[in-house]
Amino acid sequence: MLEKKTKIYWLFILPGCLFLAVFMLIPLFSLILTTFFDEAGGFSLRGYFSLLESTYFKQVFWRSIRLSLISTVACALLGFPTAYYISKYSKNKGMLMALAVFPMFTSPVIRSFSWMVILGKKGFVNNLLVSSGIVDKPISLLYNEFSMVVGFIQLFLPLMILSLIGIMDNISEDLNLAAGSLGASRASTFRHVILPLSIPGLVTGSVLVFTGCLTAYTTPQLLGGTDTRVLATMIYQQAMSLGDWTQASVVAVVMIVVTMLVSSGITAISKKLNPTV
Repeated sequence: MLEKKTKIYWLFILPGCLFLAVFMLIPLFSLILTTFFDEAGGFSLRGYFSLLESTYFKQVFWRSIRLSLISTVACALLGFPTAYYISKYSKNKGMLMALAVFPMFTSPVIRSFSWMVILGKKGFVNNLLVSSGIVDKPISLLYNEFSMVVGFIQLFLPLMILSLIGIMDNISEDLNLAAGSLGASRASTFRHVILPLSIPGLVTGSVLVFTGCLTAYTTPQLLGGTDTRVLATMIYQQAMSLGDWTQASVVAVVMIVVTMLVSSGITAISKKLNPTV
């Protein structure tokens, strides 16, 4: 009877597995395989060696990692108190969650153009800085790393908030009461009860944000300009502008590997901090 039920369950997930295999796994492995062969069809790692020797690639690579990590940390710092308030103290939880998720329903292109208007030399931020006397003339807030981080935070902060809310909702209020009855202050309860139990949501949100930032194309293309390349825009440059599809594939493989390594590293660190993760 159990074997029969297992076979039925496999029938349910088979269409999804086939879809992923045909439209994701097979193209992905095909892309990876092309990077290990030269134009003559022989095995070669020349594409990887030439990429690693490139000073331009090293600059783009470390910029991508740095901006992704900065954006992830910023989303965690902003998202944690927001999620905690919505989960534990808000009377209008549904409305606040809808407001947190609402930016995700807007195209990244529209959001990027909105930041171009806000951060431009005649935008709201520069007008405020000049009128308040903080600066004498408008400063450059666009087409640099700062504008890219701002765009990343707005783009992926909802993912961090939702990941944390899902975990915090499952933290029983009885634990707070128990800690308080044992003499723990609110700060101590938060540090020793709430924060450790929220690590799984923090890990999930961090992985989602970092992966999204590292692979994002629209936001860095519009807000970063031509002088602030990241891996995603470098892939487009190699493929569409230079016509070097092999080199673009090599960069894509490097980006995939880095994403997996960093995600695994975040998970491993969280397990050391909280073995229940």
